[in-house]
Amino acid sequence: MMDINEIRQLLPHRYPFLLVDRVSAIDLEQKTISAYKNVSINEPFFNGHFPQYPIMPGVLIIEAMAQAAGVLGFKMMNASPDDGTLYYFVGSDKLRFRQPVVPGDRLDLRASFISAKRGIWKFNCQASVGDVIVCSAEIICAERKI
Repeated sequence: MMDINEIRQLLPHRYPFLLVDRVSAIDLEQKTISAYKNVSINEPFFNGHFPQYPIMPGVLIIEAMAQAAGVLGFKMMNASPDDGTLYYFVGSDKLRFRQPVVPGDRLDLRASFISAKRGIWKFNCQASVGDVIVCSAEIICAERKI
């Protein structure tokens, strides 16, 4: 388990763009991670998306999955931004949205490592609320030294 302080050591994002609240499990042998984001009505994007029917923007669900995958990548490499390593979200394949995410939901994030070649990492990711998968994608990240 990783709390927000440990997550902040690995992800360079900060409010309002840090979208992983807690890592509930990480298995470096299986190369998987489980994390979550608590979705609150106080999120700044709900003011305009949409005021009468607030739903979490899909791009932010994708970003949350990418951030969880980034934590897994950092842990697999035993690296951090302090070492001069960053992961950039560079693409997705097989992206599907299945259900809206609304205030009060807990967005469960799962990522598993698929491959890494020449600094390009690929992860199979899912976001769910309860037992319902709301989004799935293969997330592609580029490892860069800064």
